[in-house]
Amino acid sequence: MSFDLELANRRALVTGGTKGVGAAVVEALHAAGVKVLATARSVPDEVRDGIHYIAADLSTATGCATVAASVPKLFGGIDIIVDVLGGSSAPPGGFAVLTDDEWQKELDQNLMPAVRLDRALLPLMIEQGAGVIVHVTSIQHELPLPESTTAYAAAKAALSTYSKSLSKEVTPKGVRVVRVSPGWVETEAAVALAKRLAEEAGTDYEGGKQIIMKSLGGIPLGRPAKPKEVADLIAFLVSPRAGGITGTEYVIDGGTLPVA
Repeated sequence: MSFDLELANRRALVTGGTKGVGAAVVEALHAAGVKVLATARSVPDEVRDGIHYIAADLSTATGCATVAASVPKLFGGIDIIVDVLGGSSAPPGGFAVLTDDEWQKELDQNLMPAVRLDRALLPLMIEQGAGVIVHVTSIQHELPLPESTTAYAAAKAALSTYSKSLSKEVTPKGVRVVRVSPGWVETEAAVALAKRLAEEAGTDYEGGKQIIMKSLGGIPLGRPAKPKEVADLIAFLVSPRAGGITGTEYVIDGGTLPVA
């Protein structure tokens, strides 16, 4: 059996493509022969053949418009969109500290980039009768942490609902839409958080990881996911080998979410 994903020369846009899961997705797609355009607020100094970067703030309509205009100029079209961009800058303290501005920031970072880029680029996919969109959500939309992730979780829930509705609309037109919902992933930011918690608790890095896992109610697998593991799942889902998959959500969380 061949493990060729049959992705050679496909054209992909990956948001949040220089760190964490986004960077891992860029690597996985590039290794599969995909021509990749990756976005971030700043781009690497060194680039490789087959990977292009564009600096843009996708939390703004202007940033999204800049990226959307660059895609047809660079590729002439688009086959794959992977919306990885996300995160939270909301302060801890529960609902009371979430001002209108904080809510808007979470929506602008976790929902609107996907909405704006899809709206701009989906017509290219519909015109060619084929394409795949992956929206990276989060298990937080089912397992929010009231102290710190209420607004982020709500924004990701909105992204998930939007994604499901979009799949119903465009799948008959040849475009698959899939959601990937990671749990805790050991990204650079997650490592920094674990180290900070460890220092505050007077323990080591592994102890810091245990603090985070406990806050999530435990991870049966006993560890966070690796960015490459999430990226490998996404690479499969955008490939022709997953051609019958659309409209659903794939959870990759080491068993964090209880399943009935």
